Amino acid sequence: MATTAFTRKTLGLETAEPAVTPPPAGHQTTFVKKPKLAGSKSRKREIPEGLWTKCPKCGTMVFDKELDENLKVCSRCEHHFPIGARERIHSMVETCTFEEMDAEMTSVDVLNFTGAASYKSKLEKNLATTGLKDAVITGIGKIGEHRVGLGVMDFKFLGGSMGSVVGEKLTRLIEKATEKTLPLIIVSSSGGARMYEGMLSLMQMAKTCAALAYHAKARLPYISVLTDPTTAGVMASFASVGDLIIAEPGAMIGFAGPRVIKDTTQAELPPGFQTAEFLLDRGLIDAIVSRRGMKQQLIGYLGYMGGRQR
Repeated sequence: MATTAFTRKTLGLETAEPAVTPPPAGHQTTFVKKPKLAGSKSRKREIPEGLWTKCPKCGTMVFDKELDENLKVCSRCEHHFPIGARERIHSMVETCTFEEMDAEMTSVDVLNFTGAASYKSKLEKNLATTGLKDAVITGIGKIGEHRVGLGVMDFKFLGGSMGSVVGEKLTRLIEKATEKTLPLIIVSSSGGARMYEGMLSLMQMAKTCAALAYHAKARLPYISVLTDPTTAGVMASFASVGDLIIAEPGAMIGFAGPRVIKDTTQAELPPGFQTAEFLLDRGLIDAIVSRRGMKQQLIGYLGYMGGRQR
């Protein structure tokens, strides 16, 4: 009987694994310490500053670039963030049409006012932080096809307070618009008269209203735009005598603050007191217009009120 030889297949494992040789006596073995894995808390990504802004009304985190493109209006709840005078002018007038007036006019500490800090030091500080000479920018520009006299206040400069320079610049603007038979638009944002200038600041109330009286006598339109906040001496003078008075949503508008009124009258104030919506319901303003639609609304108003196209 024949014998058959079988070959055992090892599936490629025929090479023997070398034995592990222990280290010789006296040899020191160095062990590499593995780094500890970071905890879950340290893995949390921090939001970089200067990229996001939290809406104070709805709490939404809004991307700053989106907020700028949206004219500082929350896309979720329509909350209107503060906006600078130059940004506002840029959003309203046609490109390269704004001719600024009295750009170098600055305030002077006539009364040598001193307190926790001097008026002079406050002016210097605000000039450095805002880049503005004072709390208003005035000039002539085009909104749509309408040439207008435009004055825009900036709350960042000493609370948009009205001192001698603010009153003088606005008066010169009004007189220039009257001379050139142009409609006039003033955007207000102010805490009132500037206390550091005493009676000199209060005189601006009468001066601006007198100039507006001549503007009205020439049968030229004046549109007053109220933003948050518009109070005290500004609201009691040129801001409240427009042929058309419009406001941004949610703007606080009034003479004295709610706390002062409540303490004086000893009465509970109604909900929404001194907001634009409250005043619209009671006929003290004519319309509420969102900042994003402000330019188009103004073009429509100017056309209706007889603004000249030039």
